[in-house]
Amino acid sequence: MLLAIDVGNTNAKFALFDGAALLARWRIATDDRRTADEYMVWLDQLLRIEGHDRCQVDAVIISTVVPRALHNLQLLAVKYFGVDAFVAGREPVTWGIALKVDEPRSVGADRAVNAIAAQAVEPGKDKLVISFGTATTLDHIGPDGAYLGGIIAPGVNLSLEALVAAAAKLPRIAIEAPATTSVIGRTTESQMLIGVYWGYVSMMEGLIARMKAEIGKPLTVIATGGLATLFQEQGHLFDRIEPDLTLNGLMHLYHQRKPTT
Repeated sequence: MLLAIDVGNTNAKFALFDGAALLARWRIATDDRRTADEYMVWLDQLLRIEGHDRCQVDAVIISTVVPRALHNLQLLAVKYFGVDAFVAGREPVTWGIALKVDEPRSVGADRAVNAIAAQAVEPGKDKLVISFGTATTLDHIGPDGAYLGGIIAPGVNLSLEALVAAAAKLPRIAIEAPATTSVIGRTTESQMLIGVYWGYVSMMEGLIARMKAEIGKPLTVIATGGLATLFQEQGHLFDRIEPDLTLNGLMHLYHQRKPTT
C-alpha cells in the first residue's frame, strides 16, 4: 500500500492508498519540528483504528511546501516503513507535465500535484483549479495537463486572522455561510461574516470571470480544500469539488514514476 503525505503551511495530510483506492485519510497541524517518532506514534494509532497495520505500507510519497518538514518525514519512511520515500518533483517522480511559466522552479509542489490530479479527472480540457488553503490559489491547467500559471491570493483564514489581530475590538468568529443573502449586517459578528463570506464569493466570481475571459475557451472549474464546499453552498462557483485532489495527485504521480534501472 502507498502512504501519500502532503504538507501544507497549515496542515499535513496523510492518506493510505491500495492501488487507486483511497482507504483512509488523516490530518495533523504542520510543525516542522515534529520528529519521525512523534509522527509514528500518532499515525500508528490511526492506522490501527482504520483496521490497518504499518507493515502493509510498502511505499511512501511526499509533497511539501515546507522544506524543513521533509527530513523527518523521510526518516519516518526509512525507520518505520523500511522504504526510501519518493519526493514529488524529484527523480523518479518528476512532474511529467510542462510548467509553462517564467520561473518553473518556483511553482509550489501542491499546485503541480493538483495539476496532475486535475488532468486525470478532466483530460483533454482546459481546467481552472481553485485550492483553498493558507493561500487561495487559482491555476490554469491546459488540455494536455500543462501548468500555465495562475493567481495567489490571501487565504480565508489568514485574512480573518489578520483582521482580528489588527482590530482590537473585533471578536474571533467561525467561518460559515451567512443565514441569509443579505449583505447588510446588524451586529459586529454578522458584518464580519458577511465581509469574509460574500467578500470571498465576490472575489472568486470576479477572478474566475477574468480568467475565463483571458483564456477565451471553455473551462472546467475544479475546487479543492476544506472551504470549497462552504463557498459552493450559496455561490455555485465550481463545476466540481474534489476534496482529495492533492492526495490523488500524489497517487497518480507515484504510479506514473519512471522505472529505475
